[in-house]
Parts: sequence; structure tokens; C-alpha cells
Amino acid sequence: MTNGPTYTYDMEAPLIEPPRTVVSLVPSLTESLFDLGLGERVVAVTDYCTRPEDKVRHLPKIGGTKRPRVAKIIDLRPDLVLANHEENRKEDVEALAAAGLRVWVTYPRTVPDVFNLLWNMMYTFDHTEMVERVRWLERHYDWVLGATKSREDRDGRLTRVFAPIWFDPLMTPTDDTYLSDLLRVCGGENVFARFGDGRYPRVEWADVEAAQPEVILLPSEPFAFGAEHVPLFKRLDVPAAKHDRIHLVDGALLTWHGTRIGYALQTIPPLLEVAP
Repeated sequence: MTNGPTYTYDMEAPLIEPPRTVVSLVPSLTESLFDLGLGERVVAVTDYCTRPEDKVRHLPKIGGTKRPRVAKIIDLRPDLVLANHEENRKEDVEALAAAGLRVWVTYPRTVPDVFNLLWNMMYTFDHTEMVERVRWLERHYDWVLGATKSREDRDGRLTRVFAPIWFDPLMTPTDDTYLSDLLRVCGGENVFARFGDGRYPRVEWADVEAAQPEVILLPSEPFAFGAEHVPLFKRLDVPAAKHDRIHLVDGALLTWHGTRIGYALQTIPPLLEVAP
């Protein structure tokens, strides 16, 4: 490999030559690599990289996203390690970089960031087989965003949405997050977009009632909300509970930045359609 930085932060990879082997520490990017026709270059993934199931099942596993087996990754000597600012620890990234591995630390916080990342991945790997697919995803994004803007112009507002990411304590994203931007694109206003400190503040049940969400989305990850949690939210004095608009959703649709955006743009907007 050419000389240069051993890891980079955000959108561009620390490479000049296309990588032939890659270890992915990010489930959403593992899926994206396969969707972009790059799966044959993946030599190891985390225990949480579960999609596409038939392709990742037999790949070597290097531990969790928060506690990867750094020594095993170093032994593999991949050309590139894919990481994420929120999902992976800085100390692990620095240990990999100190061993001479090149680490690409991604950090998409908006839906456009995701498309930039997909284009940069294809450029980095010098592989354009899926260019038309990504263009189609961008066209679908434009259509969904246009529909959202038209509805906002018509109704004067978007649907008020609460989407917790944790249960005990209740935690939710603010506006500086991919999840919040995705809700906006799909027609929703994150009721806690400007709440508290940090990007994922704790909220109380009273805060949820005060916010008066019209729709509540309960994702399957990072916390596994299930049918047993729905009655707890139905007790709230909020429009979402009164009008039976509390939905269990695949958490990957809300938090996996990558090619899964296509499924999100199809699935989430109908859940946020509320008559004025």
C-alpha cells in the first residue's frame, strides 16, 4: 500500500490504491459492501454483522463492535478496516492504526451523508458495478423528500414523532443524528430534536407526554423493543396512543446508514402519514 495516514475520520478513506481485503466493524457497512458487489473482498466481520445472512454466516468473526479482537484483526493484515465514530471505540481504532493498518472511520449524520459515503466506497474500491443502483436510490430519495416538502407546505408542519433508542432509561436522538434526519426526510419531526444535552439524551415519561408525539416508532435495535413494551406507551396521554399509531419497526431501517436506506425510504414514510 502507498504511504500516508493510517486512519481517517469521516468521509474519505486513507487509501490511494483500491483495497483488496477489508475487515468491517460496522454491520450496516458490511451489508453495503455486499450490496455494492464488494463482498468477495470482506475477510472478517463483527458478531453483529448479520446481513446478508447467507453471505456473512461463514465469514470469520472478530468479536463485537465495542470489543473487537484487535489482535486477530491485526493478524489478518487487511488492506482496510471499516469503522464508525459512534459504533466503535477510539482506542480500538488507534490500536489498529498503531499496528500499521489503515482504518476508515465513517460518521454519516444525514441522509445525504449516506449517499456520499456510498459513492466514496465505490470510488475507494474502484468498483462501479452498482452505480445505477445508487443513482436509483438517490432518485427515490429526491421523490420522498419532494413529497415531504409538499406535505409540509400543505399542512404547515410535519408529523410529530418519538423514536426512542433505549428503554431503561428512555433515550432518544436529537437533531444532530442520522436517525433524526431520516425522520425529517420521511415526513416526521423529531419531538426531541432540541432536547437536553448531547446527541442521545435521557427523557422521562412526562417529557414524552409534554412533547405530544403523533407517532411512536419502537425499533428492534439498539434496544430490542417488542410487543411487551407497546402497552406501556399506550398508557401515555399522547395522540400516538389515542389513535393507535405506536409501531414496532426493524431498527436497521432507522439506524443502519448504507444501502438499507432504500428499504427505509419505502417503509418509514407510510408510518408517518397522519391526517391533519
